[in-house]
Amino acid sequence: MNTEPIVIERTYNVPADKVWQALTDINKINQWFFQLEDFKPEVGFAFSFSGNDNGTRVVHESVIKEVIPGKKLAYSMIYKDYPQESLVTFELFDEGDKTRLVLTHSQLAEIAKGSPMYAREKFLGGWTYLAGKLDDFLNK
Repeated sequence: MNTEPIVIERTYNVPADKVWQALTDINKINQWFFQLEDFKPEVGFAFSFSGNDNGTRVVHESVIKEVIPGKKLAYSMIYKDYPQESLVTFELFDEGDKTRLVLTHSQLAEIAKGSPMYAREKFLGGWTYLAGKLDDFLNK
């Protein structure tokens, strides 16, 4: 079973502040990500959201772990009734009139043991889909 971190890199034809806003402004987040009731890019801020996996409701509980404004956002992900924690990190690199985003989802080894629903391939598919939605949002 492959439990290596997931790393997705994308380069956007927009400035870093526009990508940062898409990752941290609740009104923008809700246009491309899951629907959140509240979000603040502050260490310790807790938030949750739910998704659907083949008819099973999956609740994601998260806590902001690190914030470097305009550059890095990291938060934990724990699934309701399943205590293993993984870590999601978004890092932004200013490349002139473009921005490179590196999304990393790590600490997958323990969580993957619990259920096929938490297999690396499932996360990879989910993040690839969401990265595409972010592409669409930033390009409109």
